[in-house]
Amino acid sequence: MKELKAALIKSKMAHLYRQRKILNGIQHPHTPINGQKMLNFCANDYLGLAAHPKVIEAMQLGAKKYGAGAGSAHLVNGHQSIHHQLEEALAVFCQRPRALLFSTGYMANIGVISALLSPKDYILQDRLNHASLIDGALLSRAKLIRYPHQNTQYLAERLKTIPSGRKIIATDGVFSMDGDIAPLAELIHISQQYNAGLMIDDAHGFGVLGEQGRGITAGYSEAQVPILMGTLGKAFGTFGAFIAGSDELIETLIQKARSYIYTTAMPGAVAAATLVSLELAQTEDWRRDHLLTLIHSFKTEMKSLGLNLMPSNTPIQPVLMGSSQHATELSQKLFEQGILVTAIRPPTVPKNTARLRFTLSANHTETDLAQLFDALKKIK
Repeated sequence: MKELKAALIKSKMAHLYRQRKILNGIQHPHTPINGQKMLNFCANDYLGLAAHPKVIEAMQLGAKKYGAGAGSAHLVNGHQSIHHQLEEALAVFCQRPRALLFSTGYMANIGVISALLSPKDYILQDRLNHASLIDGALLSRAKLIRYPHQNTQYLAERLKTIPSGRKIIATDGVFSMDGDIAPLAELIHISQQYNAGLMIDDAHGFGVLGEQGRGITAGYSEAQVPILMGTLGKAFGTFGAFIAGSDELIETLIQKARSYIYTTAMPGAVAAATLVSLELAQTEDWRRDHLLTLIHSFKTEMKSLGLNLMPSNTPIQPVLMGSSQHATELSQKLFEQGILVTAIRPPTVPKNTARLRFTLSANHTETDLAQLFDALKKIK
């Protein structure tokens, strides 16, 4: 085990070592971290639903009715009526024929890709895709082609060279570390032109973007975007994920997706809570409106401070630092002033693009932003 110790020391020296911080309360912008009250700017609770009283109450009532755990996989006897109800509600929300629950977004992505592709097939992915999409491609053993970020011209050129056979284009909808949005209209056109499937991982778009929070695919049909993935642990504030698509797609995943077949179903209480958060996400438009106001204020002030803010119109607002050392030092200085912002470093992002990834929530206030800006001015 000496090599492990040496590798850990090397990671610390390179400012790449990661440590967990202990949350001592509910997920909220103002919450104790490591025993100290902090102003949190790094959660993905975009709509502020993780601690919503109605969502919590639904989970409590769900636990009484469905128990603390599902007790088995969906295909054994763990598929409870509340799971089925949530799948039907998600299908309606996504305007798709059906939806299928997975325990996590990671499991959804590796499950769908490995179920649909074989070593003789091709999958083309944006170079900045989430790790779960990349790992799904590796697990499928399909031929993986990674195109430069957002470079649809390169993507089309590569598709021209691929012989006949199954091919899928897969991309993040909102890129989790950059905050920019995939060029969906171009991707749809290219996928149809070259007879390729299209998979959108809209984990960071659902609840936040589009009409009633339907994400970047709002208004696009199942024929245009055949494979749609969304998570429940971000804007919806609970836990789990889903794939939405045609009846044939969902039935294929039930039969073949190993990460669906061979794992225990999510607790029914979580499904019950998610049904409530799904309704709140659609009906309380003020949450998205407030987020837009916060995003505008954040971008305006950050630019006035001269910080290298990356282009994003979503709640993900990264400030590029370059070196891992600079990112970790600024993160630590903010922590000392009671503000939590995680330094994002390689391999999560490419080398020399370390950053502070600020995320905004509907529970943040203009006063919270003012506190952050004051802290940055003191450090500067």
